[in-house]
Amino acid sequence: MSVVDFLWRFPSVQMAWRNLGRNKLRTVLAALGIIIGVVSICSLGMATAAIQQQATSQLGSIGNEVSITSGQDSDTDGVTDDQVDTMRNLVTDAEVVPQKTNSTTVSSRNGREVRVSVTGVTNAAALYNLTSGEAPTRLLSGALLSNSTATTLGIEEGDPVEYDGQLYRVQGLIEEENAFGFGGGELVLPESALSEQNHYNVVTIVAADSATATEIGGELDEYFNTEDEEELSINTFGNAGQVGGFLETLSLALLAIGGISLVVASVAILNVMLMSTVERRGEIGVLRAVGIRRSEVLRMILTEAALMGALGGLIGVLLSLAAGLVIFQMITGDPLGALQWSGFQYLVYGFGFAVVASILSGIYPAWKAANDRPVDALRG
Repeated sequence: MSVVDFLWRFPSVQMAWRNLGRNKLRTVLAALGIIIGVVSICSLGMATAAIQQQATSQLGSIGNEVSITSGQDSDTDGVTDDQVDTMRNLVTDAEVVPQKTNSTTVSSRNGREVRVSVTGVTNAAALYNLTSGEAPTRLLSGALLSNSTATTLGIEEGDPVEYDGQLYRVQGLIEEENAFGFGGGELVLPESALSEQNHYNVVTIVAADSATATEIGGELDEYFNTEDEEELSINTFGNAGQVGGFLETLSLALLAIGGISLVVASVAILNVMLMSTVERRGEIGVLRAVGIRRSEVLRMILTEAALMGALGGLIGVLLSLAAGLVIFQMITGDPLGALQWSGFQYLVYGFGFAVVASILSGIYPAWKAANDRPVDALRG
């Protein structure tokens, strides 16, 4: 037996479905309000889930790192060799990776150019994951190039790139989420390629986990800085969980905004149900006169409201699912992420909210119709 056949065994369901079909335009308009409300809630929720998934993916890779740059009270324009040596003496359970940075223009054989940031580093393996090639622990020759820049310029592994008049052969291509540069991408060279710079622009400490990174950051801050002077600016990414908390708050705010649409739709359903009970007052009076109990009248009208909410909610969920696939494709590049619980839950919430809001909107019209005296209803 199908679900429809099972429901059809209940007279209240049959009468409710028939009554909704009496004024199709009014029913469709009320259901349209529900659809808009559900799409608003689900789409905003799934957009937040996609943003949170992408943020977690990107921040997760640097959650165990400490970034150190020259402080506002430093006498130098960077981190000195002595300071790096001190860090290595203080930090014995993490990798200390000093880097020098610059920028340049990388060109292809066809003359196309892309502006990239340049990083001079020795232990490239500690900072980068590659889509092609292998990141060396001691980068003494050759170069690494961000994958997007290589794709734009048509550069492949083994091709030469020029920096400061010297050619370096590309040994590997960097994954985008691990490319620390900005603009057109990043070019990673041996530290000797930027030997004209006396100090390091940034030092990255790679710890085992975020808790260790936070502990190291606090230890270094206590050693190098005082309340009045900041010799080194020390930033940890171990509190990336706060970003998740912010996104959860943002999700609730967006859901509240979308909920307003559903509240407005609930008012429309309330109006439709009131108009319907007024128009059928005589019919309801006949039903009451021939022995139909108040509970049956109440059940019939609440069923109408529930059917309207379920119909609008179902259509809204289907439209929201299509929108969610597009949203996840645009933000994360994986449309199937919308089918994971982090995104799919909003479809469940939206449908449930639609049905519950519709039933609540039908309570007063149902109560009013069920408690109308048969004699008064027939006279009216």
